[in-house]
Amino acid sequence: MPRPRFLQLRKPLALGLTYCLLQTTAWAQSSTSIEPVRPVAPLYKRPYLAVSVPDIRLANSSRFGTLLRGGNLYLTANDAIKLALENNIDIEIARYNPVMLAWRLERSEAGGSLPGVPSGSSQASANTSGQGVLGSQQAAGVSGGNSGGVRASGNATVSQIGPVTQTLDPTFQESTSFSHRSLPQSNATQSVTQVIVQNKRDYTGTVQQGFLAGGSVTISYGSHFLNENSPSDVLNPSTSMSLSFSVTQNFLQGFGEKVGGRNITISKMNLDTSDLTFKTQVSRTILSVLNSYYSLVGDHQDLEAKRGALETAQQFYKENQRRLELGAVASLDVTTAENQVAVAELALVNSRIALDQQEVQLKNLISRTGLGAAELASVHIIPLDRLEMTAADDLQPIPELVKKAMVNRTDLLSEEVGLKTAEISALGTANGVLPTAQATASRSTTGLAGTPRVVRGISADKYFVGGIGTALGQVFGQNFPTESLGGGIRVTLNNRQAQSDQGIDQISLRQQQLGHVRSANQVQVDVTNAVVAIRQARIRYEAAVQNRILQEKLLDAEKKKFAAGESTTYNVTQQQRDLANAQSAELTALINHRNARTNLDQTIGTVLESNGVTLADAKAR
Repeated sequence: MPRPRFLQLRKPLALGLTYCLLQTTAWAQSSTSIEPVRPVAPLYKRPYLAVSVPDIRLANSSRFGTLLRGGNLYLTANDAIKLALENNIDIEIARYNPVMLAWRLERSEAGGSLPGVPSGSSQASANTSGQGVLGSQQAAGVSGGNSGGVRASGNATVSQIGPVTQTLDPTFQESTSFSHRSLPQSNATQSVTQVIVQNKRDYTGTVQQGFLAGGSVTISYGSHFLNENSPSDVLNPSTSMSLSFSVTQNFLQGFGEKVGGRNITISKMNLDTSDLTFKTQVSRTILSVLNSYYSLVGDHQDLEAKRGALETAQQFYKENQRRLELGAVASLDVTTAENQVAVAELALVNSRIALDQQEVQLKNLISRTGLGAAELASVHIIPLDRLEMTAADDLQPIPELVKKAMVNRTDLLSEEVGLKTAEISALGTANGVLPTAQATASRSTTGLAGTPRVVRGISADKYFVGGIGTALGQVFGQNFPTESLGGGIRVTLNNRQAQSDQGIDQISLRQQQLGHVRSANQVQVDVTNAVVAIRQARIRYEAAVQNRILQEKLLDAEKKKFAAGESTTYNVTQQQRDLANAQSAELTALINHRNARTNLDQTIGTVLESNGVTLADAKAR
C-alpha cells in the first residue's frame, strides 16, 4: 500500500528545515544579555551566593545572512557601520564598562577600604571577669599562674591615602568556642588546688553599623559557661552574660559625609558619564570602518583602472605584432609593447593584493570572528558605494566648528569629569592632614548565675543562684550596669606624610587642570588643520583630474601619430604609463578628500550624528 504523499515528503522537508536552522544558527545574533545575574534564593542566603556572569558572545549578527548572495557580501557604507555596531569586538568590550561601573558604585556604597587595601584582624581568648578563679583574679587586677590565653600579634597593613569610609553594610559576627584546659597553679591560696581543670563554652556576637559621617554603632553580647574543679568557687558551674551598646564618632580626620561619601560620589559620576567613554569607542570604530570601507572602494576602482590599462596595453601589443608582420615596425617596438603589458599585469596583481588585504581588515572590523568563521573567510566584499567628489564642501566658519567641538568632543567632556572627580578625591587627602580625634560612649550590663556551693562556711548569695535565665534577667534588668564616656586624640608631630600626600594630590590636580586647558587650546588647532586638509585635498583632486584629462589627450594624440607613422612605440607606452599614474593620483586624491571629511567629523565630535547613529543603536545588541 503506497504511503500518503505528506509522509513521502517528510524526510526532504525535515532535511530542508534542518539546513535552514543550521544556516540561521551560523549567523544568529545572540540574545543573551551581558548583565550579571543575581542569585535567586531566600533572603538569608542570597547575599552569600556568587553572581552569574554570562559567557562572552561570539556569534555574528543575522544581518550577514541578508547581505550575503552568491558567495559575495554586498555592502553599503551604512551596512558596514551597522555590522560593526552589532559585531565589533572593541565595541562589545566597551559595553561592559557601564556594567562594571554600576558594580563599582555598589561596592563604594558598601563603604570600607578601597579594593586591594587589606585590613588586619586578630582574635584572642580571654577570661570572663569575675567568673571562676582566673576571672576573679582578673577582676581584682592580679594574674595567677598561666592564663592559657593566646596573645595577638600585630600585623602590618597597607592603608589607603586619606580617611577610610566606615563599613556601611551592617556586619554581624558570631564566635563559639568549646575548651578544656588544665592550668597548673604556682600559688594555690585561692584555687585550693595545684591544677585548675576547666570546661568552658563561650558564645560571643557583635553587630556593627557604620555611617558616612564617620561614626559607628556596635552592639555586643556574650554568654560564658564555666565548670572547674576549684573548691573555692561558690558558684560552680556558672554562667556569665553580658550586653553592651557603644557609639564611636570620628572628629577632625574622617568627619563629615562629604569626606566619607567621596568614593560613592566619584562612582556615581563615573557611572553617569559612562556614555562618554562608550561614545568615544564607537566613534573610533566607525571612523576605522569608514576609512577601511572607502579604501576598499578605492581599491576596487583602482582595480578597474588597472584592468583597463592592461587591456589598452594588450591591444597596443597586438597592434605592434600585426605591424611587425607587415614590416611596419621593428621587433624592438614589439618588445617595448610587451614590456608595457608586463608592467600593467604587475600593477594589476599589486592592486588585487591591496584589495584582498583591505578586505581582511574590514572583515575584522565588522565581524566577531574575523576570518575564524569559514562562512566569512572565503567571502568577497563588494562595496556598493562609490567615491565621488561633492560639488562643494559647504564648511561652516572655523569659530562655529570650534564651538561645536567644545560641546561634542567626548575627550574634553571626559577631562572635565576627571577634574571634578579629582577635586572630590582631594577632599580625602585634605582631611587626612587633620589630627585624629575620636569620642566613644558605651553602656553595658552583665549578669552572673550558677549552682551554689558552700566554701568554708560561706555560700553564694541567693540572688546569683540559678541558670541562664537568671543571668539574662540581671542583664535586661540593668542590675549591674557600666557606663563610660571617653575620647582621645592622636597628633603626628611634623605630620610630613599627610602634608606630602595632600601636596602631591593638589599638584596632580593642577597638572590635570593645565592639561585640560591645553586640550581646549588644541581644539582650535585641530579644527583649523582639518578644514585646511579638506581644502587642500579638493585642490589636489582638481589638479589630479586636470592632469588625468591632459594625459588622456596626450595618449590619444600619440596613438594617432603612431597610426600615421609619426611616433614610436616607446612614446606611446610612455604615455600609457603616465596616464596610469595620473589615474592613480586622481584616485588617491579622492580618497584623501573623503578621509579628510571623516577626520573633520572626528575632530568636532560628530561622527555618530553624521552617519545617523545614536548611542541607543550602539548599545542595543
